[in-house]
Amino acid sequence: MENIFTDEYFMKKALQEAECAFELGEIPVGAVIVVDNKIIARSHNLTEMLHDVTAHAEMQTITAAANFLGGKYLKDCTLYVTLEPCQMCAGALYWSQISKIVFGASDENRGFIKMGTQLHPKTTVISGVLAYEAADLMQRFFAQKRK
Repeated sequence: MENIFTDEYFMKKALQEAECAFELGEIPVGAVIVVDNKIIARSHNLTEMLHDVTAHAEMQTITAAANFLGGKYLKDCTLYVTLEPCQMCAGALYWSQISKIVFGASDENRGFIKMGTQLHPKTTVISGVLAYEAADLMQRFFAQKRK
């Protein structure tokens, strides 16, 4: 039997969260955190709603996952996020000791790679999963904002 719990499967769940952000007028970034093929946290950007520059999708899911697990470390967890994490989120992911980060679209200007931000040495990174879909959602959002 084929394993349906692929990186693409969970990235689609993160894209659903990004769509929620889009509908709310938030920059459409969505994230889920998974352990043992189970989503334990999900969120999207809430910076406008909460008037909080730190309310990125990743930050929201880190907090929710830590609460779910009852501890601050996210070992054996995977973050699926539609956009490459920024420097702030990468720093929080470093401290959480998350095992794996899978992101969709790259952020050529503000992403942690461009900024040279280090992740935890044991964190694995996979990029480009459903990147077209994630980038398309961002482009549609900003095109709508410019009208």
